[in-house]
Amino acid sequence: MSLDEIRKKVLFHNSVDIWIATCFEKSKPWSNPEDYKKFISYLLSHNLNLKAFNLCAHEAGATEEEKTKFTDILFETKDDPNSLTYTIRLNASALEVIRHYSF
Repeated sequence: MSLDEIRKKVLFHNSVDIWIATCFEKSKPWSNPEDYKKFISYLLSHNLNLKAFNLCAHEAGATEEEKTKFTDILFETKDDPNSLTYTIRLNASALEVIRHYSF
């Protein structure tokens, strides 16, 4: 699902779903937690208004084992701000920053 598609559903989304949508748009794999951490570091460095929260895999709509495993691995390194899950408001400026992320 693309960023535009998830934006139409609600204005705020969790960073895991945004990461997966970003990877989908760029035809990149999403399941490497280290790549997710780099993405979050990038977002934090661009001063997006991110709010950390605890995300259970089922809250992200996870029904597949791979997504559950991914969020479990992130939780194991929860002391690292780049491992956290955030809420992100998908407004035009946030989408611009997200889409400029380079893998």
